[in-house]
Amino acid sequence: MSSPGMTLLVSVEELAAHPEWRVFDCRHDLKNTEYGRQAYARGHIPGALFLHLDEDLSGATTGGNGRHPLPAIDDFARRMSDCGVDASTQVVAYDNEGGIFAARLWWLLRWLGHERVAVLDGGLAGWKRGKRALEEQVPVVAPRRFVPGPQDLAVDVGRVLADLGSQRMLILDARSAERFRGENETLDPVGGHIPGALNRFYFDNLDDDGCFFKPAAELRAEFAALLGGRPATQVVQQCGSGVTACHNLLAMELAGLSGSKLYPGSWSEWCADPARPVARG
Repeated sequence: MSSPGMTLLVSVEELAAHPEWRVFDCRHDLKNTEYGRQAYARGHIPGALFLHLDEDLSGATTGGNGRHPLPAIDDFARRMSDCGVDASTQVVAYDNEGGIFAARLWWLLRWLGHERVAVLDGGLAGWKRGKRALEEQVPVVAPRRFVPGPQDLAVDVGRVLADLGSQRMLILDARSAERFRGENETLDPVGGHIPGALNRFYFDNLDDDGCFFKPAAELRAEFAALLGGRPATQVVQQCGSGVTACHNLLAMELAGLSGSKLYPGSWSEWCADPARPVARG
């Protein structure tokens, strides 16, 4: 998925040196969905525009397609066009939650063929640690034309079912160990995990402060231990609703383990049909 020389992460210093880059604030709280918008209004990285997880980075829910299905391609392309993104635009995404929502935007753009996109390492916390200023002003940007070129980076529930238990697929679940085991589930109506999945909590991709990504070599060693010799191209990333799974996908790309795919519906779609098998513990 990564091409040579592609930038996946940018530092606070790099972002500050490039005011021409298009920056997006992706802050969100799953239990208080107005948090991100309100936090953005109180102060954001200069030049940043706000994108809402539910409204901009997800599509319509049906009750059976997960909590954060992928947005309609035309709708997302129109939003990017309105935000001044075209093929030449360097996009940088950030949040204040360890990069999980920023990684969703990163993945969506890569899914639609836009490779000039990176996540701000450290996010807003890193920006503040660098003593950088925030602003309240909402920037006005000239629209551009974003032309989507969809890539084969996702798998649907039918593909997951077809490959379940086979050597063709290794599922990595990015949820916490507790939710993976089916304990104290608070977001979805059923607790547990897809049979055969391995647990890799997204937070383990970050340093001890939960701020910056671990070094690539460290990430590579940790993921390689999970893969057990399997190629990254056999890995399917999932979580509760296809959001934190993007964090694991980004971490594997950083580690040089390129080519895993996202199951966007993830656990929230899987558990919506009682005929699908559930594992616990």
